[in-house]
Amino acid sequence: MKARLPQGYGSGGGTNLQHLAKQAQKMQADIETKTAELEEKEYEAKSGGGAVTVVATGKMEIKSIEISQDVVDPDDVEMLSDLVMAAVNEALRNAAKDKEETLGAISGGLGSLNIPGLF
Repeated sequence: MKARLPQGYGSGGGTNLQHLAKQAQKMQADIETKTAELEEKEYEAKSGGGAVTVVATGKMEIKSIEISQDVVDPDDVEMLSDLVMAAVNEALRNAAKDKEETLGAISGGLGSLNIPGLF
């Protein structure tokens, strides 16, 4: 029994591979460009009705934390800690979500395949 290739795969297989390789290279270049852009973006999040404001970068680094004097209570440091933590986590989630959506649009979901060395 002879194996049959799908239509279009019989001749020009090398051409198809070259085309696929070019697409992969373009996708890789697009991902690198978008990643650099995302790393420069800033994401702001607030907690406690604006009592704590955190700015994070796309590199997942905290750039600034602003705390309103109204919430600085020496007798309730735990509440302030919770507000800071909530704002930091929200800013980092926003950055991660933006990165996932932006790069996912380029790769068409290939990043979720987790192929070593591809991304």
